[in-house]
Amino acid sequence: MIATYLKLLGMAVFWGGTFIAGKLAAQNVGPYSAAFLRFAIASGFLLLAAWKIEGRLPAVRARQLLPIFLLGLTGVLAYNVFFFKGLKLIEAGRAAIIIANNPIGIALFSALIFRERLTPLRLAGILVSISGAVLVITRGSWSALGAGAVGWGELFILGCVASWVTFSLLGKALLAEMSPLASVLYASLSGAACLALPAWQEGILAALPEYALVDWLALFYLGFFGTVLGFVWYYQGIQRIGATKAGVFINFVPISAIIFSFFILDEPLTMSLLGGTLLVLTGVYLTNRPAPAVK
Repeated sequence: MIATYLKLLGMAVFWGGTFIAGKLAAQNVGPYSAAFLRFAIASGFLLLAAWKIEGRLPAVRARQLLPIFLLGLTGVLAYNVFFFKGLKLIEAGRAAIIIANNPIGIALFSALIFRERLTPLRLAGILVSISGAVLVITRGSWSALGAGAVGWGELFILGCVASWVTFSLLGKALLAEMSPLASVLYASLSGAACLALPAWQEGILAALPEYALVDWLALFYLGFFGTVLGFVWYYQGIQRIGATKAGVFINFVPISAIIFSFFILDEPLTMSLLGGTLLVLTGVYLTNRPAPAVK
């Protein structure tokens, strides 16, 4: 059991590190090329993981092809293009706090689309978390929203949230018929295939020899540690201790991202960033807190 908790903590650290690796890669690698290389690397390792863990390549039915394509289009192509575009423009720590609102968006749209119950506590959590995101985006100046101070970097990262929420809601139906690892594998393959042409048009073939060692290390980190190992350990945790307990560890992702951003990228720890972090994490906790048992 201790090994499971250590893996989940490692998952949170790896996912926090993706913001630093993404920030480094985004400076010299185009967004389509970076996203393609990340998932080309990830797909290779996911194929090996699926073969080892499930003993074979998972079967795909014809009616699953469209959902898989849509997962790749939203959770891989759209999310990662927004991710790299945003990280080229804003700090990694701020991006991590904005993206930490993913569970809030999922809870809100699950209530709207799937009619999942939205209790007063969950609604309060959504409002608190959104307040934290606004605090981070505006750097503590709420009037900045009306003054147009929110730039393209913040909007791109909000695009990440929209893409991931869509990916998660689409994945609900697919996960009913396919294992989480198989879903991630085929979404990764689908997304890499969708990214191949845009990456080629971006000039990836000509740019490959110009990538520095730090670019390749960042891309490998994103593909192997951030995608493969992070997801495998996360789903192993879900299998062994349940989704609720495993999901708690996701709250450590923005914290580890901020710590890494401070020590590696020398990004400042401002009061608006720390205050927004506290509000977002509180909101995510309230939104995902299990309902009390009825006696």
